[in-house]
Amino acid sequence: MVVDNKKHRIAVIPGDGTGPEVIREGLKVLDAAAKKFKFQYETKIFDFSGERYLKTQKLIEASDIEELKKYSAIYLGAVGHPDVKPGILETNVLLKLRFALDQYINLRPVKLYNPAFCPLKDKKAEDIDFVVVRENSEGLYKGMGEFRDKGTKNEVAIQISYNTRKGVERCIRYAFEFTRKRNRKKKLTLCGKTNVLTYAWDLWQRTFNEVAKEYPDVTTDYAHVDATTMWFVKNPEWFDVIVTDNMFGDIITDLGAMIQGGMGIAAGGNINPEGVSMFEPIGGSAPKYTGKNVINPLAAICALGMLLEDVGEARAGKAVEDAVIKIVASKLKSLAAGKMGYSTTEIGDLVVENL
Repeated sequence: MVVDNKKHRIAVIPGDGTGPEVIREGLKVLDAAAKKFKFQYETKIFDFSGERYLKTQKLIEASDIEELKKYSAIYLGAVGHPDVKPGILETNVLLKLRFALDQYINLRPVKLYNPAFCPLKDKKAEDIDFVVVRENSEGLYKGMGEFRDKGTKNEVAIQISYNTRKGVERCIRYAFEFTRKRNRKKKLTLCGKTNVLTYAWDLWQRTFNEVAKEYPDVTTDYAHVDATTMWFVKNPEWFDVIVTDNMFGDIITDLGAMIQGGMGIAAGGNINPEGVSMFEPIGGSAPKYTGKNVINPLAAICALGMLLEDVGEARAGKAVEDAVIKIVASKLKSLAAGKMGYSTTEIGDLVVENL
């Protein structure tokens, strides 16, 4: 986290598809919040889009990374272009930023704002209110592995889950600190697969148990990842904070988004507690809705709320979330694109009015 008491410098990456549309509404809310809570900020747009890549074959370069390190935070719209081969933008924008800026925590709040939008039967808002802390820089997403005898009938593809004691411990320690600060149930669940993945998850379990001794005020438990997905659906009220690795975190947070009402409300942060963090809606670029003014911008606006808290504007961040809660609870017909009862721009205006 980089805090500048004079002016917050925010790097904006609108990205692809509907990314620029939802970012536009987020910036509208940012401007209103700055006026209401009397803080200064400046933004700079960075074009790391698929359109630019198709024209120039360029995405993020070393000089871009050095410039981004000078900012208070990064605000990202979406990554993904139908004319760019899958993996190119994800690897050379999202993963490159996460690794280069050492954003080793992916933080995903899962919170139900309106029970009417929850696909689970008889669940209330207080039943779905937990946070997933995902390790964001190691595991299977490290990109390590090899092919053997590629293209033959004897081909072998090896993908390595790379876990270091340092990487695992700093993630787990962050999760314990977050659980203590959140001060809700003060319960931290380790989500893994210790019965099958005996090397990586032996390290995770041992580290978790050792760090837990330093936090006697935090209750701990463990759940296999397959069981976790089951309990998300059956008893989501059991959870407070969950800590897990990169791959499992990627999977369970999408399920978390669904039980909180859908991708239209799901926001996340890629956190470097000592450096520059990046905040984004997690729903993707949704190219089929591009330019139609029907996409739900609330996930991007919630991501802005997380960003504001990260740069030291906690009151403004809370006000943004409260405005979103009020709108979701009382105004919207749905959280799905084109079914909200309001356009993208009208939703942004509603948040500003309710700040």
